[in-house]
Amino acid sequence: MKRTRTSKAWMREHLNDEFVKLANKQGYRSRAAYKLMELDDKDKLIRPGITVVDLGAAPGSWSQVVVERLHGNGRVIALDLLEMQPMRGVEFIQGDFTESAVLKQLEQSLNSTKIDLVISDMSPNMSGVELVDQARAIHLTELALEFAVHWLQPNGRFLVKTFIGSGFDETVAATRRYFDKVMTRKPKASRDRSSEVYLLGLGRNTLM
Repeated sequence: MKRTRTSKAWMREHLNDEFVKLANKQGYRSRAAYKLMELDDKDKLIRPGITVVDLGAAPGSWSQVVVERLHGNGRVIALDLLEMQPMRGVEFIQGDFTESAVLKQLEQSLNSTKIDLVISDMSPNMSGVELVDQARAIHLTELALEFAVHWLQPNGRFLVKTFIGSGFDETVAATRRYFDKVMTRKPKASRDRSSEVYLLGLGRNTLM
């Protein structure tokens, strides 16, 4: 009974959400599009001619924003465990990023080409157990960072969703080893009650 009430309350909030309404009106696949728009407006991450990898891409709203802002000049590779409806200008790989075979498939698609921008909106399947969910979320952040460190070209950029809690400070410290500037962002479309924040690394350095 409690779970049913909680689900109904979530659905009411979701349907009344200003960003959900805006996404429906403007044709974006989810409200998350407005998170990336705000971050890009502030930090100028997307520019024509770059190669972008979008991790945890489904249903595809971040890829939509990237394609729009590349203006037909650039490459977008999206990956997710879930199916994503085809999108013009996006190469999609379906698979679990935590599996080595899927990572290898992604790397093969790059064909030794370094990336300009890695974006990740990955989240784990939530169990409802806070410590477990936090550990899983941090693990995904670490995997995204590891990929970015290996594949970003010098001065490349990295944007990843993570969650404040156990392991967060260590993740920020790890990111700082590889980027000239590291900042946290909380876009307006990120719900206030959520512990999610976005970790932004600018200027992949060549020291490590």
